[in-house]
Amino acid sequence: MRWMVIIVRGPENGSKPKAQQGEGRGAGWARDEFEVLFKQPAEIVNQYLTDPKFVEETLHLAGIQPLEVLQTVHRSLVLHWPQTWADCVTWAYHHWHSQYSDNIRQLLHSFPPDRLTSSGALFWSGPKRCPHPLTFDVNNPLHLDYVMAAANLFAQTYGLTGSQDRAAVTTHLQSLQAPMDPGIRIHASDQELQGTSASVGDDYLEKIRAKLPSPEAKLRGFKMYPIDFEKDNDRNFHMDFIVAASNLRAENYGISPADRHKSKLIAGKIIPAIATATAAVVGLVCLELYKVVQGHQKLESYKNSFINLALPFFSFSEPVAPPHHKYYNQEWTLWDRFDVQGLQSNGEEMTLRQFLDYFKTEHKLEITVLSQGVCILYSIFMPAAKLKERLDQP
Repeated sequence: MRWMVIIVRGPENGSKPKAQQGEGRGAGWARDEFEVLFKQPAEIVNQYLTDPKFVEETLHLAGIQPLEVLQTVHRSLVLHWPQTWADCVTWAYHHWHSQYSDNIRQLLHSFPPDRLTSSGALFWSGPKRCPHPLTFDVNNPLHLDYVMAAANLFAQTYGLTGSQDRAAVTTHLQSLQAPMDPGIRIHASDQELQGTSASVGDDYLEKIRAKLPSPEAKLRGFKMYPIDFEKDNDRNFHMDFIVAASNLRAENYGISPADRHKSKLIAGKIIPAIATATAAVVGLVCLELYKVVQGHQKLESYKNSFINLALPFFSFSEPVAPPHHKYYNQEWTLWDRFDVQGLQSNGEEMTLRQFLDYFKTEHKLEITVLSQGVCILYSIFMPAAKLKERLDQP
């Protein structure tokens, strides 16, 4: 027996001011950044270390994928491999500049604030906000929050011990110089990106491949540790990174920052519910549960509910009975099942042969196909050799 409650929510009265409409959107961007920095590279490196055919299979991928994958391995095992906690802090400092200063400067170089489109309209208009680069300030708590979180997460992926000593990190940051702008190229269109990827020849890929350390000779026993995002642990730096990264991106684009709670909702893909709608659902479901507990057997005793709180509209209907079928004199529906005692009296599990015989003896039914998920365990069309092998297995 089942029931349903369908709710259609109406529009909220009024709308947020435009200055707030982008608030919190950076949390989605930061969530993707988390995957790109702290999960995907470690997974790719571990594949490189354990799969002898990984590079060959990578080179057969389409488009720019071979370049991206090999560059990820090269960055992780050559360019950015940290040996100490201080190296992790330095990496986080450099990555801060890359994301919130260098990339924005390059973007503005390619698309200046006064850039016009082919139709003569300003490129930076409407929903496209013109960004501005940030300058790192070790005394800015948000900047330091980002470095602390990113450095600790980066250290975890390499199995290094992190630190929560903000004073020591501040001292180390004061000794660092801002990295030189690497001259990142921002592609003006998808066509330009396609052209760039097409120009990456086999020779260039081979050069990157030649720089990779040998898994057998130099990296035996080494592995990286991919991080799965967990929003509900306030001591693992996951939400610290999301909040700092998203609010720095918001600052780039002149968007109001989001607090930790809103960032958690977005990063955790939590869809907030309207209290009145939730209360209506709970109330209607509980009414149906009362009927189940009281033992009502008539289908017409139960109700499906349809609600639109915006109109408002409430409608109730009787559930549709499932189709009824018969074998011999036994009637059944989709909700029926066979219960089979798989453990024999001697404590051993029932074999496949015994399982098939059980249905022939007890129900006069012959099983033609037996499956678990997408796996076929038994079929009348199965080759005799394989069938003989499986019949006596539990």
